[in-house]
This record gives sequence, C-alpha cells and structure tokens, in this order.
Amino acid sequence: MLGLLGLLGGVAGLLVLHVVPPTNAISPVRRTISEYALGQGKWLFDLALLLVAVGSALGFAELARRRAARPLALVLGAVWTVSLLVIVVFTKTDWTVGPSVGGLVHRYASVAAFLSLPLAVLLMAGRVFPRDSLWRWTARGLGALSLLWFGTIVVGAVNMLNGGPPWWRFVPLGLVERMVAGSAVAALVVLLLGLVRSRPQVTEVADRGPARLR
Repeated sequence: MLGLLGLLGGVAGLLVLHVVPPTNAISPVRRTISEYALGQGKWLFDLALLLVAVGSALGFAELARRRAARPLALVLGAVWTVSLLVIVVFTKTDWTVGPSVGGLVHRYASVAAFLSLPLAVLLMAGRVFPRDSLWRWTARGLGALSLLWFGTIVVGAVNMLNGGPPWWRFVPLGLVERMVAGSAVAALVVLLLGLVRSRPQVTEVADRGPARLR
C-alpha cells in the first residue's frame, strides 16, 4: 500500500504540473515531461519522480519478499528506479542554451526507464496472478501498450536514418512519451493493486514452490 501511495502521489504531482500556471503553458503534445524541470516547476517535477521511485522500490521489494518475481524482473525494476533518480539529478538539455553532457545522460536514463518497467511487468504478471487472468492480462496489456508507443519513436529514428525528418518531429513526442510512461506506471499500479487484492492466494502459491507458478 505504501508503494501504491508513492506511485499515485507522484503521478498526481505530474498531473498538477499540466494544469497550474506557469507550467500549464507547456504543450503536453509536443514537449516532453522533463520540460517541466527547466522552469519554476522543477521542485514539483523532482518531488513527483522521487515519489514514483520510492513507491516503485517498495513495490518491487514486496514482490521480491513474496517471491512473486523472477530475478530478471527485479533487475529491470531496479533499472527503472535508478533511472528515475538519474533523471532527477541530470536535467534534460535546455536547447535554448545548447547540448550538455548532463542532458545526454538524462536521455539515456529516460530510454532505460521507458523500456525496463513494462518489460518487468510483462515478466511478473504471470507469477503474481497465476490464476486470475483478468488482472494478469490487464497488467500485460498495459505493459505491451507502453512498448508499442515506444516503438513509434524507434520507427521515427529509423525513418530519419533513411532521409526522413528528425525522429523528435516524426511523432508528437510529448504525447508519445506520456503514453509510454503512463501505460507503464499504470501497469505497475495494476500489478500492486492485484497483489494486495489477492494476497492470500499469491502467498499460498509462492510458498508451494516455483512449479505451481508456471
């Protein structure tokens, strides 16, 4: 529950940045979420990401405690959590000033975060919900949706290499990034909500050994 509260609190903080001035002037369609860190809303952006990171860490720790996640899924969860911290420390490039090393680190950390969380959820959903197909496929569907949205950026990059427009103009980057991140976090929320709901079942199955979790 603490993990869920952290996740939802962080998401609420990011949503506030979309609707209150002066950050509500930033286009959610064309500008990335990290754009909020370049202005007066940086403190709330950083706080929101820290809440999501702490909530995620608590959630993955509980999954590990119940033996409801494969080692690779836990590694991916750690990558997601650490990437969020790196994004907070290294602000995105301010293109009105010019490129920076910190901005480059920020970009790679963002890619790691966008890929690691949905992959982790896809790996964990079957173990967390061995008998509840609705919860299992909801989590998997959201994770897959996140990866599909990320795929549009990959298509844009390939298109650019073949002479097309810059990848960040190939798609409405702000909207795509929000869909990637939103779907992935929603998948984790579903995973933790289902875990709380089915706690006796998950604990019982986990205690019987990995053979019953397939």
